[in-house]
Amino acid sequence: MTRLQRAEVIALVLLVVVTLLFVTANPGNTLQQAQNRGELVVAMRIGNTTYLPSPEGATGFEYEMAKAFADWLDVDLKIVVPGRFDAILNRTARGKVHLAAAGITITPEREAYLRFGPSYLQITEQLIHRPSETGRIRTIEDLADRQIVVVSGTAHIETLRLLQEMHPFITWEEIPRADPEELLRRVWEGNIEATIVDSIELSATQRFYPGLRAALDLTEPKSLAWAFPKTTDLSLFNEAEAFFVYLKSTGLLEQMLERYFGHLDVIDQAGMIRFLREARESLPTFEPLFREAARQYDLDWRLLAAISYQESHWNPNAVSRTGVRGLMMLTLATAGELGVEDRLDPRASVFGGTQYLINLRDRLPERIQEPDRTWMALAAYNIGMGHLHDARAITQRQGKDPDRWLDVMEYLPLLSRPEWHSQTRFGYARGWEPVQYVQNIRAFYDVLNWLAAGGELGRMPSSLQIMDIFPRGL
Repeated sequence: MTRLQRAEVIALVLLVVVTLLFVTANPGNTLQQAQNRGELVVAMRIGNTTYLPSPEGATGFEYEMAKAFADWLDVDLKIVVPGRFDAILNRTARGKVHLAAAGITITPEREAYLRFGPSYLQITEQLIHRPSETGRIRTIEDLADRQIVVVSGTAHIETLRLLQEMHPFITWEEIPRADPEELLRRVWEGNIEATIVDSIELSATQRFYPGLRAALDLTEPKSLAWAFPKTTDLSLFNEAEAFFVYLKSTGLLEQMLERYFGHLDVIDQAGMIRFLREARESLPTFEPLFREAARQYDLDWRLLAAISYQESHWNPNAVSRTGVRGLMMLTLATAGELGVEDRLDPRASVFGGTQYLINLRDRLPERIQEPDRTWMALAAYNIGMGHLHDARAITQRQGKDPDRWLDVMEYLPLLSRPEWHSQTRFGYARGWEPVQYVQNIRAFYDVLNWLAAGGELGRMPSSLQIMDIFPRGL
């Protein structure tokens, strides 16, 4: 090698070293950093409307959106759960996380130090009480001398301050380490008189605590959105905006909203009180059967329990006017196909009903994804696979997606109308019944999940290993 060639090699090596040093010192913008590390760090809070970790896998509206965004970026999702709500905003503003997805209301005060993404949901701040404990609250004046407790750091504090300027008699107490569900529970128990939560929080929790009521709407509708650090680097923020355009244009956002909130109001107060009573008194007798069948067929036992309650209210001797019988209300023909000789035998009924559900689910086209696949199998359990396919055909003819429960449930009721069922293969059906049937089961299933978590979603067991990479004292 000549002296000139050695000089060229040395120069090339020096260039590579300098380049590596520059890249290390300048890892790129926020989006590039997240993709280089293969990780999107998101601050969340545990709750009915946000994020629910469990050994079977996390769920929650905010979690599902964040997971979809991480997949969009082709990175892993890392969840951070601070100990207090105001710590979520603090850490986001300081750039300790990439974003916060925690049901955060856009307010002028927060816009001063946070950047908000596109709005995905409208809520109203509501004052919640239990009339049987506190008496009726009808006007702002009725709040005089009332005990109002709220989560510190939330937008509800700003609302109360504005109200106090016009009504000095309004006072409140702020609790830092609490969540909306915990305060709603304390109102229901009579430990506090009133609290303030977003309307969607009440809708998602009210069924667990029958008797809670929204006494007053304290604000006009407000927007929820993800929060980002307010910096000059807009790379990740711009990508999130493009992601939400995709979610809205493809109907995926609508589908997520329906999945988590579309079935919240299907059970009235009396029905939910009865369900909670039966869950305490009757369910323990049959829970081992549901668990055993669930293990054998790889299902969630709480789903089987919810189906059984919808069918028979956990009455093993139930018999309908049409002749279906048992815990899972099997028809004589279905029982014969499944080899169930005694439909009133609890074990035979549970295992037969579970096998029937699996058979229905397996008969659906492979392209139908979960959870739509299970909801459609349940609809077929109620109305029959033929009528379900008729409804899916109508859905497709109307330009909607026959593989989405959100769309199919819109057209199932048309099977009861002559101008529609006359064009189908299997004819007339009470098409509104499977819609109500599936929505009821979804509601019961949610409550059973809540009860399995101890009835206090803000106090999940430490064995769930919720990831928190920051000290609790912040």
